[in-house]
Amino acid sequence: MPLVLVVLALTSCGPSTAEQARQDAADVAEVRANQIPPPEQLSPEPILYADIEQNDLFGAGCNFVAEGAGMGAIALAQPDEGYMKRNGKLLTFAADKGSAQQPLGSWRKYDGKEYGFTLDLESGSGEQAGIETVNFPARLTVRDGRGQTVYESPGTAQCGS
Repeated sequence: MPLVLVVLALTSCGPSTAEQARQDAADVAEVRANQIPPPEQLSPEPILYADIEQNDLFGAGCNFVAEGAGMGAIALAQPDEGYMKRNGKLLTFAADKGSAQQPLGSWRKYDGKEYGFTLDLESGSGEQAGIETVNFPARLTVRDGRGQTVYESPGTAQCGS
């Protein structure tokens, strides 16, 4: 008989089946609410001379060329705005003038509607590449609205006017 009393005592201590089901449902809802989808990977496209000409993007600043991706710039960092191209469309970014200023009026950070980018230059490592151009080892990082990295690459920032 004492064993039966122990079994009854143990089964009466835990939550009821209905209470456990409610708790499980609440736990599942909390996990789902806190899930963040993985970041979409961004594939910036080269900004072609025709894009520059059509959108009047001439002027001083730095153009980022990704390592191993050819010679086309995938980001332009100018004094007031930055640019990238995605799915054939030019994206415009506002210069974050609270970030560090870089060569020729460019800035370290640029903010846009869907993305923002950071252009980090190794400022002491620039090499003269032309009469008005200096190349710097650089890294471009693009983040989405949640701050998740969607693109990152080392490369060269070609700064000139």
